[in-house]
Amino acid sequence: MSESKGVLQGFKEFLMRGNVIELAVAVVVGAAFTNIVNAVVKGVINPIIGALGSQNLDNYKACLTTCHVDKKTGVFTDGIYILWGSVLSSALTFLITAAVVYFLMILPMNKWKERQTARKQVDAGPLAPTEIELLTEIRDALIAQRIPSPSTPSFTSGSIGTQKTQE
Repeated sequence: MSESKGVLQGFKEFLMRGNVIELAVAVVVGAAFTNIVNAVVKGVINPIIGALGSQNLDNYKACLTTCHVDKKTGVFTDGIYILWGSVLSSALTFLITAAVVYFLMILPMNKWKERQTARKQVDAGPLAPTEIELLTEIRDALIAQRIPSPSTPSFTSGSIGTQKTQE
């Protein structure tokens, strides 16, 4: 029974590490933004690229060997070709997703962590002495400086009196 409790405790500690939580947040946020990013790529980036050619990036291909194109559909029927348009579309989707996750999640989280560590450093600093401690130090310093002269009666600590100093 104690081993299972130890395993569960270890699993809980693993899940509560910062890196695991940040990774989970990034995956969830990335999945949530996938539709938005795909819409931006298809609705904004593809038309911009389409000004130079086809709006569908999947149509951009490079043939490595002799390729034959079906004249009706425009699809390669044989040969070896590279679908570099699909790779470009996926790379743009990845970059936009990464930028959104970084600027909307990671950057604010890092700023928050910096503020928390700065606040902890201020809180962990040495405490200022209290008024009573300061007054006690002043009293002790004054007593240490007092040089009793034969004409002046000596005072006990705690009594108030005038003091004469030699110059």
